[in-house]
Amino acid sequence: MNQASNQNTYTGIWLALLATFIWSGNFIVAKAVTKDIPPISLNFYRWLVAAIIIFPFVFKKIKAEWKTVIQSWHYLFWISLTGIALFNTFVYIGAHYTSAINLALIGTTSSPIMSVLFARIFLKEKIGWMKLTGMILCIIGVLFLLSKGNFQTLLSLRFSKGDLWVLLAAFCFAVYNTLVKKKPAALSPANFLFIIFSLGTLLVLPFYIWETTHTPPVVWSTNLVAAILYLGLGASVICFLIWNIAIGKLGAGRTALFGNLIPVFSSIEAAIILHESFTWIHVTSMIIVFIGIVLANSQR
Repeated sequence: MNQASNQNTYTGIWLALLATFIWSGNFIVAKAVTKDIPPISLNFYRWLVAAIIIFPFVFKKIKAEWKTVIQSWHYLFWISLTGIALFNTFVYIGAHYTSAINLALIGTTSSPIMSVLFARIFLKEKIGWMKLTGMILCIIGVLFLLSKGNFQTLLSLRFSKGDLWVLLAAFCFAVYNTLVKKKPAALSPANFLFIIFSLGTLLVLPFYIWETTHTPPVVWSTNLVAAILYLGLGASVICFLIWNIAIGKLGAGRTALFGNLIPVFSSIEAAIILHESFTWIHVTSMIIVFIGIVLANSQR
């Protein structure tokens, strides 16, 4: 029993790590394509592509589980609205007003805290001293990166309009993260993703149509198509599938703490892809966050 429990924990940890690594590229892509495509259109195409990719793997099973879908329509509506329609739309809107690193930093500082609190309030997940200590260390690590190694600079920080959009996005993802734990057992993981991807796309559709009539046309290019494929396949189908499995193995609160690794991974990717500087500050922040995650996922 104990060995099986440990195996589940290790599997959940590796899946959460992989998801956050892939997700970290979402913020860089969002910032990179701001001049090519408006935010709602980017989110619409992302989830449309994700739904199309996953459809061949589920269409034979959808009919068998359709009764569960109908019975859970209210749950599926709210989880699609928060995790699919609103979360990334707000992130992509924020990308037009703030930096890529701020997108990752603000979202990953606030969302795990909200998720842990929601998991405690609504799912009755316990917050032991190890988890609390780990969460605090994760926050310190991210703030250390945000302050560039000088915590006094945090006193002079000002939130821009883009930062506030990202904060709202973080709230939506925290709600999604909590709701995932309540996924109907009769609904398979792949079908669940197809339903929320499709429903999320439909919820975004009216705003996408409005946006296309009020903004310049999309500037299509090979890079933009590649970016949407990355978001649709990697950051959507693969990440959401393994993230939801990790939540099932670790719990919503513990899994959410892995989100603190996103700005660390984003910094590494920015250094490699965008040739931005990677300093001792990034290394120190990474070490602090890793220690926090280890503590939060340790048994007493």
